[in-house]
Order: sequence, then structure tokens, then C-alpha cells
Amino acid sequence: MGMIPLRDSIPSRHVPVTTWLIVAANTAVFLFQLVLTIPQFEWFINNFAFIPATWQTNPLWFVITLFTSMFMHGGWVHFISNMWILIIFGDNVEDRMGPIGYLAFYLLGGLAAGLLQFAAAPNSMIPTLGASGAIAGVMGAYIILFPSARVVTLLPLFFFFTTINVPAYLYLGIWFVTQFFSGVASLGQVTMGGVAWWAHMGGFLFGVLLARGFLFRPQPSARQHYYFSDPDDRTWR
Repeated sequence: MGMIPLRDSIPSRHVPVTTWLIVAANTAVFLFQLVLTIPQFEWFINNFAFIPATWQTNPLWFVITLFTSMFMHGGWVHFISNMWILIIFGDNVEDRMGPIGYLAFYLLGGLAAGLLQFAAAPNSMIPTLGASGAIAGVMGAYIILFPSARVVTLLPLFFFFTTINVPAYLYLGIWFVTQFFSGVASLGQVTMGGVAWWAHMGGFLFGVLLARGFLFRPQPSARQHYYFSDPDDRTWR
């Protein structure tokens, strides 16, 4: 949709340890990928990315790659954009879930994402990789837990750029609708290559439906937690 999130308006109450560990794990795997030769890289992708059709020949490895593929990326843009989104939205979700609950939620969100992608194309031999399905789960949780927060967004206007404050429910709602229509359109494609739209939707729906089941930290009091659209307009929440 061309809208690039820069930051949100919710300050973290705790250091997001798990979010940073997830970023570190993704970074380590991506740097490892960069030093591989082309044949090594192809072997790595074919063995550790998620390939839906493997459920027919190796069900155990099918499940394992649902998790290993969450830490792999196809290039710099893929990697940086995913980690940026995770940093923006993940710290606040971790604030409410706690580090252990948040880790379980993140991994299960990635699992749900992979399974919906599998349901959309169960016989596909195309490798699927990336953290975006799990991160979509974080985004789904954010829209439930912080719907009134503001997302400072970079908006391209022809040859110019401007920033706008968008309510979280609107920004994430537009994002989901975009994924949905793109996913429906992809059903008519033979290869199902490109973006894993259904994985994004699977993760997001998991977050929306189950976020409140992972709230192991109490709701912050009014003086502990606030959101603001700009430094001069603070509203306690």
C-alpha cells in the first residue's frame, strides 16, 4: 500500500528482551546465508525453507521446516522490512505478554501462518521462507491490544514524502485487507510464487483471535501506560 511505518506512539514499559533475541536470531541466520556459495545457498533453502508438498514424503521434516523457515530471508529488503516491523510492534505486544508468553505466541503465530499457506497450496514445491507470517501474528495482537495507538507513517506522494499519524486499527486494517485481496488473486496462479499472502493472513488472524489468551502481565494502570499522537498531545490510557 506504499505506507511505511516509522514508529508507534506506545512507549515500552520493559526492555523487549525476546523481541531483540528474535531479531538477533534472524540476523545471525541471514548473515550465515550471505557467506554461502550459490550451490550451498540453494541446498540450504531447499532443506530448511518450508515446502508444502513435503508433507507427503516427510511429515516430520514438514513440521520442522515450519519453524526453521521463520528465521530465513530471501534478501536485504525482505530481511530489513521484516525486522523493522517487528521492532515497531513487537515491543508493546511483549510488554503485555511477558517474554516467555510472547515467544510462545510468536512461534505459534508463525506455525499458524505456515499452515494456512499450506492449506492454500498443499502440493506446492515452491520454498516459503521469512518471518513475516509470525510478525503478522504480532500485528494481529497489536490491533487487538492497542487499537487506539498511532502509527507514524511515511506516505509517498508522487515525488514527495510526508508523515501522517494513522490510528493503529486503520493502518493494520488496511494492511490486512490488502493481504486478503492479494491472496484471493493468487489462488488463480499455477505456481503460487512470490509473496506468501495466505501466510500473512494466517498469522494475523491467529494474533487477532488468540492474543488475549497470552496476556500473562496485568493491564497497566492509567499512570503507567499512555499513548500520544505527538509530544504535546498525551492521553492517558
